Amino acid sequence: MLEELRALYAFNRWANLRFLDALAGLSAEEYARELGGSFPTVEKTLVHLLGAEWVWLSRWKGSSPTAFPESESLDSVAAVRARWDRLWAEQQEYLATLDETTVRQELSYARMSGERHSQPLHELLRHVANHGTYHRGQLAMMLRMLGRVPPGTDLVLWYQERGGR
Repeated sequence: MLEELRALYAFNRWANLRFLDALAGLSAEEYARELGGSFPTVEKTLVHLLGAEWVWLSRWKGSSPTAFPESESLDSVAAVRARWDRLWAEQQEYLATLDETTVRQELSYARMSGERHSQPLHELLRHVANHGTYHRGQLAMMLRMLGRVPPGTDLVLWYQERGGR
């Protein structure tokens, strides 16, 4: 299970990097343009993705944030990428500490509302990767609305790029 989870996070990073590269060419106006959706701009969608990964990493490490991290300085794709690079390094350090027993253990955490939950860590790890896929789909639609072509980020493409390994 652990190898599968680590591969899922390698895929998640690969897909996020492909989107960050595709979004890097947007103008400031396009980055902040209201397009609709659960997070109506590219900026708000990216900031949400980054913030969610930070919240979940914090929970896995034993704290339960009551708010998303500061995001006012994330006014460009480059700024998001710089912060995400640091977060990914922390995420990789955390994933390296896990073993088969740990990922099967229950993890207790509180939602931002204070509501308590407990689930096996492997379920929470999968949730975060799935969450990223969902919002990358929204970003793909936003890119199309801006007249751009979104990158391919299907899992099968990642496998093919890795040579099927």
